[in-house]
Amino acid sequence: MKNARQAAILAIIEHDDIETQEELALALRQRGFAVTQATVSRDIKELKLLKVSTARGTYKYATSGRAETSMNDRFVRIFSHAVISIESAQNIVVIKTLPGSANAAAEAIDNSHFSEVLGTMAGDNTILVVVHNESEAQDVSSKLHAMISH
Repeated sequence: MKNARQAAILAIIEHDDIETQEELALALRQRGFAVTQATVSRDIKELKLLKVSTARGTYKYATSGRAETSMNDRFVRIFSHAVISIESAQNIVVIKTLPGSANAAAEAIDNSHFSEVLGTMAGDNTILVVVHNESEAQDVSSKLHAMISH
């Protein structure tokens, strides 16, 4: 019963913007599950659901994977608006950003999980991305250019 209920919760939040535990309990009851608010609360905790913002400015339940995707999309938007230039030199990619934007833009790179990237360091308006070699620097540079062209 618990597995079926939790599968139903995942299906519900995938298709509907559920903002509260009460809304989720109602949706489950409409699907034939006799639940209390305490049961829904435990299920939310066990499924590790998070609240993420919607396009309307409200919040809804989402799986951590969905929340991460939403955050990554946000970081890519920030990156694309903040970056002024991207250049590679040997095994380093140097990114110039608008003043005060380097940390947020570096977070976008870190969240992209590029296998070539050994690490990033951000100042106020400059990011250094360290990779293994010049070839990887060119590859990462191309990937970063693709991020700003979206």
